[in-house]
Amino acid sequence: MPRGGAHFSSEELVRVLSHYDIGVIHQVKSLPRGNRRTPKVVLISEQGKFLLKRRSKGKDDLYRVAFAHAVQNHLAEKGFPVVSLALTSDEDNTILQLNKHIYELFKFISGSRYDGSAEATADVGRQLAVFHNNLADFAGEFKPLRACFHDASTVRRHLKSLGSDKKAGPEKELFDTAEELMVLYNDSSSRVNQLGFDSWEQQVVHGDWHPGNMLFSDHKIVAVLDFDSVRVAPPLTDLANAMLQFSIVGGRPNPADWPDYFDRAKLLQILNGYRQVITLDANKLDSLLDLMIETMIAEAVLPVVATGFFGHLSGLEFLKMILRKARWLEKKRKKITAEFAENAGKKRN
Repeated sequence: MPRGGAHFSSEELVRVLSHYDIGVIHQVKSLPRGNRRTPKVVLISEQGKFLLKRRSKGKDDLYRVAFAHAVQNHLAEKGFPVVSLALTSDEDNTILQLNKHIYELFKFISGSRYDGSAEATADVGRQLAVFHNNLADFAGEFKPLRACFHDASTVRRHLKSLGSDKKAGPEKELFDTAEELMVLYNDSSSRVNQLGFDSWEQQVVHGDWHPGNMLFSDHKIVAVLDFDSVRVAPPLTDLANAMLQFSIVGGRPNPADWPDYFDRAKLLQILNGYRQVITLDANKLDSLLDLMIETMIAEAVLPVVATGFFGHLSGLEFLKMILRKARWLEKKRKKITAEFAENAGKKRN
């Protein structure tokens, strides 16, 4: 693989673009963002500006992509801010298949990245609730993925596979960290189950509602991106993941330097934005921090097991940081959950 990840060859671009009617191409520019195995290029043509994406080989199947496209088209019909998919000129389809690859062409939308403002953070929660409302009646013809991070045997299996208690040094430290994460994961799963998880209605959710997957203008979302993780699950799992992604405090090169705490103001801003559209009962409010603990552990352990790293970060150091943050959430769970309930009461009054 060339430096910088997968890329398009000139011949491949010519072949792919021959299936679209977007006029003469004036400019092609690589977009090195997101999954390095999924190349993207920005195209400027007679018909406007577009983004071309090739999906990772072996990662996605046709039905999952078709399901994601059906979701996007459904949202577009409802007036929700999604990026429009371009149709192929020969088959009038949003999916192009060539040489076992799947290609997608999107109309390009300009916007700014998440700026951390209270207004933008509240809109993150509000638009997620609108997203859920718009998809409450969705019934696509393609079979969706049914999975989430809650009470998952896959997460437990991966935690059990980390490190060794028979060795010293990093292997033993990794084993001990995984053992402690397992306890926290099991405790949170148990509490969420007791609060009625199995009785909650399921529907299509985004699955990856985080800052990199949306564009803003004037602190309002103008486009939600990346529907690769859409699935069927209780909507509260989506909200818990959003609260985690937008409130986690980190960013320093070494995970050991990341603080334990989360941004509590952002937790409330996202939740309050969501509750402007959808009301949550007491049991669901009580579940949110435990669901955050579960998803944080799940998202961290899977890549570490696969590669030994989380992105470019040491797997051991990253999991130790996750353990500190999970302990902080567990310690503050009752207090912060009480703030959620108290704030809900103030909003009703």
